[in-house]
Amino acid sequence: MEVLYEDNHLVIVSKAPGEIVQGDKTGDAPLSDAVKAYIKEKYAKPGQVFLGVTHRLDRPVSGVVVFARTDKALSRMNTLFRDGHVKKTYLALVHERPPKEEDELRHWIVRNEKQNKSYAYDREKLSAKEARLRYRVLGKSENYYLVAVRLLTGRHHQIRCQLAKIGCPIKGDLKYGARRSNPDGSISLHAWRVSFEHPVSHTIIDVWAPLPAANEWNAFRDIVTGD
Repeated sequence: MEVLYEDNHLVIVSKAPGEIVQGDKTGDAPLSDAVKAYIKEKYAKPGQVFLGVTHRLDRPVSGVVVFARTDKALSRMNTLFRDGHVKKTYLALVHERPPKEEDELRHWIVRNEKQNKSYAYDREKLSAKEARLRYRVLGKSENYYLVAVRLLTGRHHQIRCQLAKIGCPIKGDLKYGARRSNPDGSISLHAWRVSFEHPVSHTIIDVWAPLPAANEWNAFRDIVTGD
């Protein structure tokens, strides 16, 4: 766990692929517990440490996760996320060249709970939710394209589902059509950057997480500003 930012109200960390943000039925130790332990030790906090989960990342995804250290911050961050006032930028590696250098994708997504998978449709469908994102191709290596994605809505597996829909499944994402898995079980999707107005101080917070250590990211380290 790498701490990217912290103050009295927030702590922002970089999640490794394979970690879960919050406890689930697997019983595996979540990232939230590691952050609580970090706060307890650093500040010699007696008793239980409060930590609010403001959003989540899929287990195989790496990158920025924002936690709240106070009730006030949690409530206000929940509102910022819900109302779309947190700018979230992801980086994805794909084998296939996207149809355009940049574009806005609009689909209607239906989530299948049993499969833990979402399906994207070009037209509105019963029980579907509108999903929108913007993408831009940032570069190309020998085997992959680096795509920056700005989420405009927050749907289940949205980036994974929408990129697969245009023929560009994310590297390692077998669930959505990748050719093969990554050795560590991750997918090559990285929550690179978040930007928002601090819920208490109202200063602008702009934080990014270093690219994953896997070799396939190496060709792009120099072109990703801030890394």
